[in-house]
Order: sequence, then C-alpha cells, then structure tokens
Amino acid sequence: MLRIEELLIDESTSVLATMKKLDETGQRILFIAPAGKLTAAVTDGDIRKYILRGGALEGPICQAANYHPKSLPLDQRAQARAYIEQQSIDALPLLDKQGRIADIIFASGVDVDNRQCAPYPVVIMAGGLGTRLYPYTKILPKPLIPVGERPILELIIGRFCDFGCNDFRLVVNYKKNMIKSYFNDLEKSYQVSYVDEDEPLGTGGGLCLLKGQLQNTFFLSNCDILLDADYADIMNYHKSQGNLITMVCAVKHFTVPYGVIELNGDGTIHTMREKPEMNFLTNTGVYVVEPRVVEELEDGKKQGFTDIIEHYRALGQKVGVYPISEQSWMDMGQIEELDNMRRRLEDNG
Repeated sequence: MLRIEELLIDESTSVLATMKKLDETGQRILFIAPAGKLTAAVTDGDIRKYILRGGALEGPICQAANYHPKSLPLDQRAQARAYIEQQSIDALPLLDKQGRIADIIFASGVDVDNRQCAPYPVVIMAGGLGTRLYPYTKILPKPLIPVGERPILELIIGRFCDFGCNDFRLVVNYKKNMIKSYFNDLEKSYQVSYVDEDEPLGTGGGLCLLKGQLQNTFFLSNCDILLDADYADIMNYHKSQGNLITMVCAVKHFTVPYGVIELNGDGTIHTMREKPEMNFLTNTGVYVVEPRVVEELEDGKKQGFTDIIEHYRALGQKVGVYPISEQSWMDMGQIEELDNMRRRLEDNG
C-alpha cells in the first residue's frame, strides 16, 4: 500500500524526475504539498500538455503543475467516490482543517468508458519479415512470436480491447497463413479480418489495400510494440486537436557514455562535454489516422508511414504528437528488446 509521502514531490523537482516517479508509483497523479499542505497536483496529462507547449524536461514541475487541484474536506469522505466520478479525476485528496493531506481516495474500480473507442477500428501492420528477430522468424512470423504465454500480436489486440476496440484489420504477408490459422482457431470476443499484401509495400504503402474499407478514424499500429497508454485519451486528443494524423511518441532520456567533443571550423576544440544527457521524443509506431489518408494513397507504392507523414507535413496538413513516458512503451524489434519485454511483463504480473 502506498503512503501519502510517496505521492508527494517538491515543486522544484524536474519534469523528467516527476515522470519517473509517476512510473514508479504506478499512479497517474502526484501532489505538491509543502509541510503536508496541498498546493498543486500534477498528472501525466499535465506533463503531456507542458511538453507539447515546448517545455523542457529539465524544467521544474511547478511549470506544468495544476495549482487549483480538486479536493474535499476530510469530513466529506462519504461524498468522495461520487465526486471522483463527477469530476472524472484519478485521485482525490482529503484535507484536514489545516489544509494538510490526510488521505487520498483513488479512482481504482472506476473503469474507463469502453464506448469511447468502440467505433474506431484498429489496423495492424503484420506482414513484415522480422529480419531483426532472426532466427525466431525463420520458424514463426513476427506477430506470432510469444512474449510469455501469448503471441505479441494477441497482446497488442488485448490492449486495444481493454478500451472497447473490437474491429481489427491485419495487413499480412510473410507466413500469413500461420497468422490466419492462429486467430481463426482462437476463441475471441472481437472481429479480425485480413488484408493480403502480395508484394511488400512497407508500413505505409500497405494501407492502400484498405481503400473503401475505412469510413471512420482508425488506430494504426506496428506489430512489435506494446503501450501502457490510455487509447481513449489518445483518440480524444486527436479529435480535439483536429489532426489528420497523430503520432504517439515516447519521451526518451539518454546519457551518452563518453565525453563528447565539438570542433570549430579550423579543427580546434569548441566545447567538451562529459557524458552529456539527451532528451528527445521517439516514434513508438502507433498512430491515429483519418480515413482520408488511405483514400489518397498511391496504389502499389512502397513507402513507410513516416514518408506519408512527411508528405502531409509538406502540404501544411496538421500532424500532431501525443507524448507518453519511456516506461509506457515496450518494443520487441530486436532480440535483446524482446527479452526485456518478457521480463517487464513478468515483473508486472
């Protein structure tokens, strides 16, 4: 059981350190409470908005925090559950008469409204050779490589099902009959249909095979990643921003393990930095896409989905980013990453 102290941070704590603490606690909210008195709250959503405003990860969390947090007096504990549902918040601090946090009521047990994602199909690119996972992929197609007791593709579908998605379109090529046989024989509560890609068209080109089949906004995912993310919130964000495409990106923090030298034009040393730290956003391979994109694709053209994004950006179309934490993204594109994914899923039970 968490103690209140574990959910408190100082307002001078960096945004990056706050993100790490959110991951460590497993909660979606932390509080700024000097001497125990509630001053502000910060959620993963607050941090996401801060990043999208161009805020630096090294900046203090006070620049992202909400200084008008919701709370109730301790003697109104009986109204806490109803208030959490009414306000659609993750946690509610209860304050004593001095304004100190005496208890925190969490929204555990209040499920995400699955209807938010139900109308939206999910397209999964499942036709690649998986050469980076050789020799596994000599025997199995990448989507059927087991991570624990189930194939990666089944795990990916399960994450979307948790948010009400039930219409899955698989673009298949390499060892496609094995994939079809597995899901056709599987007892499942969702619908799976297949699009045969006879020639490799890349992560974007294969979408042209879905022309005329998608009338609604859809999720697009690679078949080698898992996200611990709120897909309903991702979709709501995409809609609220009026994006043509929204790219889900993970915040990466990387320390270069060497001293880095930068030179002047004449070959003399300009700067020396010992083990510099880098913060950047990286593409997870999950997107929200408007159906217009599919209809405008050139038939039979091999291209990655990032090529399609660059095309629309050059035309001035709105392409947005939805940031998530590094710990919310698992990638099994290479053997060592596959092993890491297995360990993380085992640790999470």
